[in-house]
Amino acid sequence: MPKLIDCIDAVSFDLDGTLVDTAPDLAAAANMMLLILGGRPLHEERVTAFIGGGIDEFVAKIVEESTVKPDPAQHAAANALFRNLYGQRLFERSHLYSGVVDTLRTLHEAGLKLFCVTNKESKFALPLLRSAGLSGFFSSVFCGDRCEDRKPSPNMLLAACEQAGVQPSRMLLVGDSGADVVAAQAAGCRVVVVDYGYSHGMPVAQFQPDGVVSNFEEILALSVAQQSGCHALRAIA
Repeated sequence: MPKLIDCIDAVSFDLDGTLVDTAPDLAAAANMMLLILGGRPLHEERVTAFIGGGIDEFVAKIVEESTVKPDPAQHAAANALFRNLYGQRLFERSHLYSGVVDTLRTLHEAGLKLFCVTNKESKFALPLLRSAGLSGFFSSVFCGDRCEDRKPSPNMLLAACEQAGVQPSRMLLVGDSGADVVAAQAAGCRVVVVDYGYSHGMPVAQFQPDGVVSNFEEILALSVAQQSGCHALRAIA
């Protein structure tokens, strides 16, 4: 059976929970914000459950979970405070998941066009990728600066396909959540999810992606059924 990477021309990657475990720094900034505002700190595991929808949504859920009950003006202050605190510690305790660099290098050397497609705003995503040493792998980074473009919207994926000059069926998205699956399916792209990321406590397989992997390097071993003309993923080799 042919390998999946032989049936695609481009790959897009989610960032938080897929390439980088960003929860430690997000939790540290969130708890420092809560401390300043007089709220109670949250366990990192609880903070992780709120990652994925963008900073505004993240801060709103963190504040709601704590004892802090701000009015709209106070919420705006909490948002600004978190952004300042997080911007100072994007890659202090965060770390790359195992196999990320080697896999990206293999795909890049195979001639595939690589993109990062993230709901993280560009003011955080771009310096984070630089600090993590990943920027050089990607042709472009599509960020969730506009709410209407954030996954599960297919907008950023379709923009990546257009820039790559490929049909959506020749683009693979690698993500970690239901939002990634919905976005890819809406765009007409294949989608593989990692099972170690931020899926809000829900098994990623229930969203019916094309494949699920437990280690990033397993993406390279995915194969497809020959009789399906490179359309159906099969079990990991």
